[in-house]
Amino acid sequence: MAKQESSGANVTKIASKVLPDAGVSKTAKSLAGSALAQSHTKKESSKATARAAAKALNDGRTSKTIKSLAGSVLTKKTSKK
Repeated sequence: MAKQESSGANVTKIASKVLPDAGVSKTAKSLAGSALAQSHTKKESSKATARAAAKALNDGRTSKTIKSLAGSVLTKKTSKK
């Protein structure tokens, strides 16, 4: 049986600080919202959110904070079955 992943307390704390911040990008807010939605649930990331997370991880300008959110979102991406 596969291990059920959910956003951890640290990621949830980061996401809750990112969402109200007017200075962060739309992508960062989307990743933060997704990470919060996955907290203590079995919800999975949509393909679009997973793509945005992958793009953020590959962008050299992305902050460590946003990379943490992106990594969390990618651990819950939908898989092909």
